[in-house]
Amino acid sequence: MSGRLVERKGLRYTPSGVPVSEGWLQHSSAQNECGAQRLVEVELAVLAMGETARWLQAAPLGGTLRVTGFLAARSRHSKMPVLHVNSIEFLEGNENGSILQEEGRRQEKEAR
Repeated sequence: MSGRLVERKGLRYTPSGVPVSEGWLQHSSAQNECGAQRLVEVELAVLAMGETARWLQAAPLGGTLRVTGFLAARSRHSKMPVLHVNSIEFLEGNENGSILQEEGRRQEKEAR
């Protein structure tokens, strides 16, 4: 799924020290349904863990991303879907991924 990162919470850690980043991805696309074009717009909660969380944390708000992963319920008590991100591809605004990765590490150190 591709879209713009429109919201992101601060980096947090699980009790075992795994970094976690959460945010919202805004998707908009034209889809074909029963032979007719349809504009599809949705905002979806995203969650990334480990190294992927650092990448999500360093991504600029408003930047366009393509993410892959899986959908799961937010919790045992809330069936709201959350896209658990396994990989992130930056579609704009990132000419040098290593700089972005270093920015993510810097933000992680500041959060501690």
